[in-house]
Amino acid sequence: MSTHTTTGVTHYHVQKRRRAAFIEEWRKNQRTVVELEDVVMHPTERGSRVGVYVGADGDRPTRTMDALAHELDPGVTTTVHRHSWDAMVFVVAGWGWTEIDGKRIDWGPGDSLHLPSWSWHRSGNEGQETARYLTFSSGPLLETMGMAVLEDAGHTPVAELAPRPPFSPGRDGADPYATRLRRLGRDQEARRSGRLHTSWDELELRNTPRGTRTTFLLDRAIGYQASGITMAMFEIGPGRAQSMHRHPGEAWLYVVEGSGESYLGTEPEGGERHPWKKGDIIVVDHFLWHQHINTHPEHTAKVVRIHMFDSLLETMRALCDPLVLFEEPPDHIRDAQAGDPSTIEWPALTRPTWP
Repeated sequence: MSTHTTTGVTHYHVQKRRRAAFIEEWRKNQRTVVELEDVVMHPTERGSRVGVYVGADGDRPTRTMDALAHELDPGVTTTVHRHSWDAMVFVVAGWGWTEIDGKRIDWGPGDSLHLPSWSWHRSGNEGQETARYLTFSSGPLLETMGMAVLEDAGHTPVAELAPRPPFSPGRDGADPYATRLRRLGRDQEARRSGRLHTSWDELELRNTPRGTRTTFLLDRAIGYQASGITMAMFEIGPGRAQSMHRHPGEAWLYVVEGSGESYLGTEPEGGERHPWKKGDIIVVDHFLWHQHINTHPEHTAKVVRIHMFDSLLETMRALCDPLVLFEEPPDHIRDAQAGDPSTIEWPALTRPTWP
């Protein structure tokens, strides 16, 4: 006896409804600015408090990255856990430490860390004040592909924890299988030896044609082996603006210091301006033209930008070619929007404060 599987209607109608329902749900939950006051902190079994800026667990779904806030009270050490995705950490208050596969890294305000996929990690606060940090992870992307795995080991000693998943280093041979073993082995060796920490005291900001001064916090250009997420910080002069541009993919901008507004629109003119302040996150999406503006006449504004995977963007560029996926005005318009950053009297770089 044979059986037939049928949807009752054509695949065309099923896919059309599914796509429409997905976009409707996506737009319903989309945000442009997530204010600090909107992030509700919840106690967790790990010993910390966690709040969601952007991510499915906070009713603000994303497809590639999330953004969470964490707080550790004095004397707290979290449980140890690991996951199949990697994450970036940016500390905004307090002094503490994070242990990554048994290696302890001490940190303070403004420091950045990388938590590689499948690395066991926990954090602690031995100071006298609450420590606060943000994490930006590739969890949603792994969840989209059905490959998101999270394992919590409580307070198990590091020596008793299972190592990261093993891999074969490769073998001699010219056949495709031997070539694949060597290629993937080299990739894993590189990823497991990447940089883990950037101290605020090491940062050096440089002027850019967009009218800001900027520096990488976590990127392959400075020795990190992340999944492709990149984190940088830029500073906008008093009353100045970053030049306008647009690109696909999700990007978060966490306001470290200052206040201002962001222009977002389908065209370089006629869009909306969205105000922001210290502690907020600006959400850039939908391939919108955008420009970030410091509205304060005397003080600079510092923003940490987290961009989706350069690996995915490179793939999209190849698949969509000749469609342009990064666009900014001609140089003369860009320079007029940005102004000359060398004319700005930049202040000394000091660690972030909270609140």
